[in-house]
Amino acid sequence: MAPVFSHGDLRLYLLSLLDEGPRHGYDIIQALSDRTGGTYTPSAGTIYPRLAKLEEEGLVSKSVDGRKTVYEITDAGRAEVAARTGDLEGIEAGLTDSVRLIADEVRSNVREAMKSLRADLAAATREERSTTRQTPRNDEPRTASREQMHRADAAINEFRARVRTDLRSHVARGGELAASVIDDLMASLDGVAREITRSLRR
Repeated sequence: MAPVFSHGDLRLYLLSLLDEGPRHGYDIIQALSDRTGGTYTPSAGTIYPRLAKLEEEGLVSKSVDGRKTVYEITDAGRAEVAARTGDLEGIEAGLTDSVRLIADEVRSNVREAMKSLRADLAAATREERSTTRQTPRNDEPRTASREQMHRADAAINEFRARVRTDLRSHVARGGELAASVIDDLMASLDGVAREITRSLRR
C-alpha cells in the first residue's frame, strides 16, 4: 500500500497545520486523520520526532499549557510555508489521490474475500447435493450434514481470518477504516446470507 505522504511532505504539511494556529500533539494527529477522511492516523512516534526536528530548525516553538505541550509556528516557519505554497498545493492534490487509492484498495480486498467465500460456499453446496444424491438411503443423513457443517465452519473462519488480517494490517500501517468500507462489507455479508438461505430452501 502506497504511503499517504511522500518523503518530506509530512514535514511541510505539519508546518501548514501549525500555520493555521497553535496545536498540541494529539490535535495535530486528529487533524491529519480528519484531513485524510480517516484513512491516515499517524502514531505519536511518527509526529513528535518531526515536531522536535522542526523546533531544532527554528521553524516551530513549543510551550507547556497545563499537562499539554502546545506547538506554534515561528516567523521562519511562516516564511517557509509562504515560499512553498505551490508545493503545498501539490501535496493536497496528491493527498486526495492517495486517500482515494487506499479506500479503493481496502474495498477491493473486501470484495475479493467475499468472492472467495461465495465460491467456497457454492462449492460446498454443490458437493452436498451430490453427496445427498449418491448416499444410500440406509446411511445416516445427519453424519453427512455434520461433515458439511464442519466444511462451512472452516470456510467462514478462513474468510474471517483473512479479512481481519487485512483490516488490522491497514490500521497498523496508520490507516483508519472508513465507514463506507464496513458498510460494503456488511452489505456483502448480508447478501451471502440471503443466498445461503435461498439455497437451503430449494
